[in-house]
Amino acid sequence: MFAEHPHRRELNDEVHARPPLRIEGPAVVLHLACLRMAEDPGGERDLRYIADLARHHGAPAPDPASRYGILPRGETQLKWELHTEFTSYTLVMPRADLGADAARWADLPPDALTLAAQCPGQCVVALVLEIRPDSPAGAAAHIASLFPSGDVVASSVGEGAAEIWTDFRLDAAGFGRMLMINKSLTGGRAGRMVQRLLEIETYRLMALLGLALTRRAGGTLAGLEAHLKSLIERTASLGNDGGNDDSDRLLLSELTRLAAETASLRTSTRYRLSAGNAYAELVARRLADIREGRINGLSRLSSFLDRRFTPAMRTCEAFSRRLEQLETGIDRASDMLRTRVDVNLQAQNSALLKDMESRSRVQLRIQEAVEGLSVFAITYYLIGLLKVVTEGLFPGDHGHAHQILAAIAVPIVLGAVWLGVKRLRRAIKGGS
Repeated sequence: MFAEHPHRRELNDEVHARPPLRIEGPAVVLHLACLRMAEDPGGERDLRYIADLARHHGAPAPDPASRYGILPRGETQLKWELHTEFTSYTLVMPRADLGADAARWADLPPDALTLAAQCPGQCVVALVLEIRPDSPAGAAAHIASLFPSGDVVASSVGEGAAEIWTDFRLDAAGFGRMLMINKSLTGGRAGRMVQRLLEIETYRLMALLGLALTRRAGGTLAGLEAHLKSLIERTASLGNDGGNDDSDRLLLSELTRLAAETASLRTSTRYRLSAGNAYAELVARRLADIREGRINGLSRLSSFLDRRFTPAMRTCEAFSRRLEQLETGIDRASDMLRTRVDVNLQAQNSALLKDMESRSRVQLRIQEAVEGLSVFAITYYLIGLLKVVTEGLFPGDHGHAHQILAAIAVPIVLGAVWLGVKRLRRAIKGGS
């Protein structure tokens, strides 16, 4: 038929990935999100745990390549999902006996508590969401009593099809609590709404992991900034005092070490801060998806998060900007110091060239003097040889003819030697 790409079906089915559970009637939803351990980045340990759960309930083990699945457990359903760095478990437990006027939260069954206690990794999200039928008019005070903190936020969602109540606090057992009053949501819409609410809570806490990191690393960043300021001030003082090569090299060495420490901090925080930004964007999208409305006298979820969650994410963004500015400052300080070193080096080279030029001139003058002396020395030896020759030619001459010939030959020989030396110098210069 046609040559199919090996990933075509996987890509086509991605649009159907992670479908929401269908929730009919009142129910209790337990949602857990656990960070995977560093030694299990791919989630193999989580998949083994999920396979054990499937075998325990007589269901087939999931495909090792799968990233999500649903395990039927009698009337309950367990949906699991492998995300980039965490695994989530959503247990939906129908509760027909859960009425609108229940005065307290429903108790979690033992298997739900076992799931919460045994799921691998570090638990970041543990949320219990109750879905109750529509409450009679004027029950807002009764619902608010379920949240003893008094800091309750609520929203009308799905264009009035349901209400969401929570206080974003943990109870004595460590669970967050959220209440959804279902007014007119069908099973499919209820499942989608629950999924969005669970994602808001999950991505909110995952994003805030970046805040915890910035608080831990804030002191380190402040120390690096102070160190850079000190190095810049020392560089400026050296510029005023003239400085020296040793001090410049020492400053460069300290700047290099500071750059390495900053790079290490950037490497250790880059992923968490980038992931936090991505999670914060998902929170904003899910808040838009639930189509909030106001409940009289109470803050909406988005308003509450805008006051509490948004500033936390701005803190993370400020940390990233400070880190970028620190790296930029180190680069500029290094450039300035390297420029200073280059200028000093050029000045030293210029002085060295001037000194070499002066020495060359002295050597040239000495060479010229030596050449002048050598002309006289060669002439002296040549005249001496000429005298020996003339004495041999006129052995009995007492008129001193050989001395007269030597005297006559002195200027001739001197001129010839001088011309020869001059030509030799020209030949050497031309060859070089």
